[in-house]
Amino acid sequence: MKTLAVHYRTIQVNDLKLFYREAGPVDAPVILLLHGYPTSSFMFRNLIPLLSRTYRVIAPDLPGFGYSDAPSFKDFSYTFDNLAKYISDFTLQLQLDKFAIYVFDYGAPVGYRLAMQHPEKISAIISQNGNTYAEGLSDSWNPLRQYWEAPTEENRESLRAFTELKLTRWQYEEGVPDLSLIAPETYTLDQHFLDRPGNVDIQLDLMKDYANNVALYPTIQHYFRTYKPKLLAVWGNKDPFFLPPGAIAYQQDLADATVKFYDTGHFALETHFSEIADDILNFLAS
Repeated sequence: MKTLAVHYRTIQVNDLKLFYREAGPVDAPVILLLHGYPTSSFMFRNLIPLLSRTYRVIAPDLPGFGYSDAPSFKDFSYTFDNLAKYISDFTLQLQLDKFAIYVFDYGAPVGYRLAMQHPEKISAIISQNGNTYAEGLSDSWNPLRQYWEAPTEENRESLRAFTELKLTRWQYEEGVPDLSLIAPETYTLDQHFLDRPGNVDIQLDLMKDYANNVALYPTIQHYFRTYKPKLLAVWGNKDPFFLPPGAIAYQQDLADATVKFYDTGHFALETHFSEIADDILNFLAS
């Protein structure tokens, strides 16, 4: 089957330039792919060609990530509310009136804010290790919890280790049975962006604000019960951050939710992009 070209574009959204990848027929149903930490739309490089045979696929880099603008943390409010505002405005500028969302990691609190703001626009949700239930949070979050409870400079500085290459690479490799499937350019590119001057403070601001995502969980769950979106959870079952109970918990509020597990870690697309693409296409076709 013919693979369609991927286009690499930049668009002005308010005061920032946002980079995005786009592929597929312009008149096809849209899937919006929202990446997580510490990566960018690059994480979707294998998935986009498989989905774009049937769908128009759009994957932006969040402000502060990838090739999108990353203003200083002193000049820009790095909160998930603000990231969601920019992505919402991004969809308005592209005139996306109806779309499915694929949310991963940080992309989940961004995407779910979009969904709650405009539930009529969301045709379906694919959550790939995109957590919104307390039971999905592992003990790996304890250092961040400490910072949320006591936002001292000492606790903030202790989180800088989360932005170093050792942990960036660990996030890709932990829980993966065959490490030869992890392309080294993944963590290398992520670290390149993390190492830009001032970027660590951007990430520390977002780590602090993540407490507001956890506080928002009951509101998101209420949205699920009220609007009953079609949802597919595709989950690396050895994710060190977001545990399998977080995937199963979707069925508490969405009885028809489909949950699929794969024998891999946090970045499930690195090892199982073909299987995940098949499951997404079957889910959306149904």
